[in-house]
This record gives sequence, structure tokens and C-alpha cells, in this order.
Amino acid sequence: MKEKIVWIFVVLYLCSFHLNAQNAENNPTGGGYQVAAEGAWCWFADPRALHYENKEGTINKTYIGYIDIHGNIKAMQYDFQKKEQEEVLIRSYFQPDDHNNPTFLVLPDERIMIFYSRHTDEPCFYYRVSRIPGDITTLGEEKRIETKNNTTYPSPFILSDDPEHIYLCWRGIGWHPTIAKLSLPDGKDEVDVVWGPYQIVQSTGARPYAKYMSNGKDKIYLTYTTGHPDNELPNFLYFNYIDIKTLQLTDVRGTVLSTIADGTFKVNKTGDYAKQYPSTVVDNPSERDWVWQIASDRNGNPVIAMVHISDNKESHDYYYAKWNGHEWKKTFLINAGGHFHQTPNLEKCYSAGMAIDPSNVNEVYCSLPVEGKYGKVYEIVRFIMSEDGEVISKEAVTKDSQLNNVRPYMIPASEGTPLRLTWMYGNYYDWIVSLQHPQGYSTGIACDFKGFPDRKKKKMIAASGKEIRFDPEKPFVLEQTITLGADNYQGCLLQLGDLEYYLNGETMKPEIRYKGKVYTSTNVLGTSDCWKTQARGTGGKWYTPQKYGEVRLRMEYKKGVLCVYINDLLDQRIDFD
Repeated sequence: MKEKIVWIFVVLYLCSFHLNAQNAENNPTGGGYQVAAEGAWCWFADPRALHYENKEGTINKTYIGYIDIHGNIKAMQYDFQKKEQEEVLIRSYFQPDDHNNPTFLVLPDERIMIFYSRHTDEPCFYYRVSRIPGDITTLGEEKRIETKNNTTYPSPFILSDDPEHIYLCWRGIGWHPTIAKLSLPDGKDEVDVVWGPYQIVQSTGARPYAKYMSNGKDKIYLTYTTGHPDNELPNFLYFNYIDIKTLQLTDVRGTVLSTIADGTFKVNKTGDYAKQYPSTVVDNPSERDWVWQIASDRNGNPVIAMVHISDNKESHDYYYAKWNGHEWKKTFLINAGGHFHQTPNLEKCYSAGMAIDPSNVNEVYCSLPVEGKYGKVYEIVRFIMSEDGEVISKEAVTKDSQLNNVRPYMIPASEGTPLRLTWMYGNYYDWIVSLQHPQGYSTGIACDFKGFPDRKKKKMIAASGKEIRFDPEKPFVLEQTITLGADNYQGCLLQLGDLEYYLNGETMKPEIRYKGKVYTSTNVLGTSDCWKTQARGTGGKWYTPQKYGEVRLRMEYKKGVLCVYINDLLDQRIDFD
């Protein structure tokens, strides 16, 4: 192929860690520190972030996942021991839709499993598993779990009473809450569906929205609505437990309502139903409910972050609901205005968001419109609650921001770290990239941690690229910009002696070729920017990948390990034998 190679640096390896390049024009202001310049998430697929620290002290890392408008599913990994930060490309060229953010699961052998799926238009899940415990820079190849029905919002669990299996919850059968039991990944990272999928409940509404959590032992909690608040007036909120030993569905008092394998539990939004199932119905308003999070207090009682949305959808009230052992106590927190985003008459039930601290459920983080230096902007505010569910105080987390701060999330198991709260910031036009709204979700990811490494690149010693031949005994760092030809998108992009960086013209996937072995990337060298020319919707199509006109390539090699970065995202890590 004809390509122009512009050498920026070919250098000796001087740095102990990779420093991500930054988009200086999209940094959070008013409080918070950048995790990623481009990224977003929906709030129904969790955990979208996770902290894991083992007892031996060998792993102490936080993982934050998101998807950008180019269809790149990504994750940031921060290692507190080494003070290293990496941004990993989990999957390129995916449906550019913020419903498709990844979720994380720590396996019993401490490897990290990452789930993701398209938004409701494909009957499968995708996943990747790290090859090294705790390290998502070592992800294996992409795998699929085939399902009978379409999938959205994967929420995985491993419980101590059954540590040999994964329980996966999602929106599946008939657009309803669904569960399946999976085997752990085998030596080839394959999993089997042991039982299910089973639909858990059947609502009179078309699309119940569910949030899940577990007690870590034997129960999965779920809270869910009658349906989508756009379509349901009123829209109730419900709560149940799932006992993984018996597959029984119970109310909050433990009354058995159904056995999931035998059929669904029926729910509706009538006054008679609320009287018949007072411990299942959390809230039966005259307005529209939607749910943001479920957690549990130290006694195991469920706590729920929820919102009341007015008849005309222009007023959103945040509420804190708590089971006190006798009844559901609901506390009004504050009015949060209307929908937070920039597009009128679209997704008017999109509140700016709420998050409960799972390690201290008396703290709730809310995104609210606040008048500040740059006008009315959505800011993060922390509410402190009493044990009986009353508001004690509130304080600003962000202030005088230029761009909205929305969809906060408290990172599970992070209570011993300084990286606890993360959120989206920036402009938001739609949940999907399309011809109607090509800007999509033009947001970044921020957090409350100021200890990330200096983003400025350290001084490097440059040399001529023509002088470099790969020597497995010598470390190096190499950077270059490659200009690609759309009509001949294939061939050798870089030759370093016996090591070749090659683009496969059939698959559009990069390959490292070395001494007869081929190491193929999981990811297509292209984007989903083609969605910008297509009608808005989730029709299950895979449009032709958008080819790059230019890419930034970076290689780092040290002690037998080669890391390949494309546009500052870690694409491949290769351990040479």
C-alpha cells in the first residue's frame, strides 16, 4: 500500500509507565479530574466501574468502563501500587450507543471478566477475560454468549454460596428482567449456560427497567418499574429478592411469590395490586417513577435512589427510599429540573442522575441544575442522610463548572481508596450516534481522584526510525503517525527487522508478525463513525467500518512484553516466548 509514515519519536525505553495523551479542550472544570476525554454510560448496566484489592496485597486496582461516540468500548485501569494508569481498547467498531458500556466481574482466580452487548438488537453477549489476575491490559480474545432473545444491560454476579458459577441478569426475554446461570470461563475462556435464561417477572408495561445488586452470599436484589416512564402513567416501582439456591422470588419480608423456573411473577399498577402486595410495591405514585440505584444498609435492608417525573415530564424530583423493617420510607431530596441534555423533546425522562454510596448508604450523590459562574449548569451535590432516612445536610462536590456533570456513580469496594466517585461531563445530544444527532453523547468521564500520573510526556531521546531493528534483548519506545490509503487499506505498516506491524485487508485487524507467528488484534482498525450517516434506531445492522485516514501508533517493549497503542488506546499486549 501507499502510505506516508511520519516519524515522531523512536526512543529508548525511559519511562516506567505509559502516559495517556489528553484532549486539553475537554477537561472537567469546577471540580473533578479527567478519566477520559471521550466516554459515556447508561445507568442500567453495572458495575460500570469496580475496585479490587486482594488480601495478599498483590492487586490494588480500579477499573472504569465507558463507550465513546466512535464505537470504542474502553476502560481505564489505575494501579495504586505502581501508580500506573492505562486506557484499554476493549472493542472497536461497536454500535455507538451509550447503553453499551462494559461491566466488570472479578473471577475466583482474580482474573477480570468484562461483559458488553449491543442495545437490544442482537441475541448475544460479548465478553473478554484478562489473562493475568487483576490486569485488564492482558485481555484475551473476544467471546460470545448466545441467547434466545435480544440483550441489553448485563449485570453479572458471583456469590459465595455458589462460587463456581456466574449469575447474569439483563433486559432480555420480552424486554423484561431476565436471569441465567453460567459456568466459569474454562481454559479457553469459554462459558456454558447452565440454566436459563428465565424471565423473572411479567409486567403490564412493555419495558420494565431493573437495577440489581447482591448480598454477596445467596441473594440477588432487584428493583424495577412497570415500564418506561415515557409510556407509563403512572409508573410503579417494585422490589424483590432472588434466592439462588431455590430460585424463589420473594418480597422484602421473605414471602415467596414464585419459582422463577416455573414461570413469571405478574405485576401491574393498580391500587388493588398495591394493597395485595404492599411489600413488593415500593412506590405507587400518580406520576412516573424511574430508578437509579439499589443498595443495602448494614442490616441488609434495601435502599433505593429513585425519581418522580411529572405528567408533562418537565419536573423531576429525587427521592430516597428505604425499607425500615416495617414499610418503605420515601424521603424527598430535591427537585432536579427536567431532562439534562441539549436536545428538546427527546428523552424527557432523562434525569441528570443519582448514586448511593454502597459502603455508606446514608450518602447520596445527585446531579442538579445550579446557577453558577457560567449560568445554570448541572453540578454534583452530596446529601447526608440520617439512619431513619431524613436529610441532615448537603454539600457541593462540583461548583462553577462550564459543562454539565451528570450520571454519577460510586465505585463498588472503593471505600479504602481516594478514587471513589466518577461521573460524565460535557454536552449530550442523544444516546446513539445517527444522522439526526451525529454529535451523540459528546461527553468525557471525570472522577474525584487527583493522583493520576502527570499527563505530560517525559523528555525522550529521539533517533532515526530507519536505524531501528527489533532486538528482544533491548527495550524501546516508538511513536509514529501513519497516513493510510482508503483504497488499499492493507499491508505492512511498519517493519522493524524481523518484527512486522501488518494490516489484514480482509479482517481490517492489525497483526504483529514475528518469526513465523501472527498475533492478531481483537479490534478492527476503524470506527463506527459510519453511524452518523444512518437513521436513528437499533435495527441490528453492522454498517461498514469507517477507515482511518491517519492513526497514531505507539509501541513499547520491555522484558519480552510488547504493548501496541492505537490513538493512545492499548490495543495489544504480546508476551513473546
